[in-house]
Amino acid sequence: MEITIADNEKKPASVRSLMSSACAGIFVFGIVMAILGAILPSLFSRIQFNKSEAGNLFFYMNLAMLAMSVFFGPIVDRFGYKIFLALSSLLVALSLVLFNVASTYSFLILAAVLLGFGGGGLNGGSNALTSDLYPERRSAALNLLGIFFGFGALAIPFLIGTLLGTIGLTTILIIASLLSLIPFVLFLALRFPLAKQAQGFPLRQAAKVVGHPLVWLCGFLLFFESGNEFTVGGWTSTYLNEYFHLTPTVASFVLAGYWAAIMIGRLIIIRLVRVVKNEILILGSAILALIAAVIMAASPSGALAGFGAVLIGLGFAAIYPTTLAIVGEAFPALSGTAFSVIFVIGLAGGMTAPWLTGKVAMASSLRQGFFIPVVCCAMIIIIQLVIMRLKRPK
Repeated sequence: MEITIADNEKKPASVRSLMSSACAGIFVFGIVMAILGAILPSLFSRIQFNKSEAGNLFFYMNLAMLAMSVFFGPIVDRFGYKIFLALSSLLVALSLVLFNVASTYSFLILAAVLLGFGGGGLNGGSNALTSDLYPERRSAALNLLGIFFGFGALAIPFLIGTLLGTIGLTTILIIASLLSLIPFVLFLALRFPLAKQAQGFPLRQAAKVVGHPLVWLCGFLLFFESGNEFTVGGWTSTYLNEYFHLTPTVASFVLAGYWAAIMIGRLIIIRLVRVVKNEILILGSAILALIAAVIMAASPSGALAGFGAVLIGLGFAAIYPTTLAIVGEAFPALSGTAFSVIFVIGLAGGMTAPWLTGKVAMASSLRQGFFIPVVCCAMIIIIQLVIMRLKRPK
């Protein structure tokens, strides 16, 4: 499949091949993001553990992603992408095998940690690589990359919704682990560009990047956005099944609709970024997501809650990749390091929000837990307004 960012854009074959490998890597990261939430109802029936312990699985997975995000940026800026991305793909495949054979909660924790390490590496590396490959059209390229993330996230709930009753969860996890090895092969086969800082890591310049207000504002915007994506992606199936008594199959289809809406939204954004500023796109998307989050949390019926889940995916679509484009444009020489900072902050939100949702569910109800995305959407709007004020010409 030939991947282009704009109809009139011509890139060398090597750049297009590397973009394809980045898309394969982010596809697997989509699997990482969706799989734990999609298989959670089946894991409940196979291994006895409670909702609080389920929240802990998300916590450990996101903690591992956060740890990987601390190191990936300086590593790829200093040593390049090739080996780092290949090893990340291998870790994801191994974690899916462990989920398949796990018979105790302790094995589930180990699988979640490996999934987080591998997923964090693929997320950071694939996004930073794409930002470097297309400096003139970062926003469009990163939104295109996000579409392939959506393909991966959509694949697992779709397979579970259609084939769980016929081939079973074991076969589905085997398919997912084999898919995770595709980018591993691509990363090893392709020639990557030299590291941007091959002569030595510039600590002074990196310190300026780390301390820049724009980096921290974008990081905290992604704190709330990641919290939203992990909460909605991780808990929607269980919420619809438990509170509205939808079957696991129907709940999986709703979750698939959520990821499909993210993909469709990013297809639209690829065109919109030509005429609408990145900051306006993020603000409008956050407002739409806030409306959808209220619908999900306050819905009187499963059908309306499912509609809210799909609508919130459309709202989430532009926020993450377009924020990355803003940071990549501001710090092109140390994009990996800048991405490390915002991913660490962002994943702290992804680690906290679903864990907190599990705690609220245990103390009150999962319905109350779904008011957490409402608060997160409101915070995104506030932070984006501050970013727009910071970037306003003086």
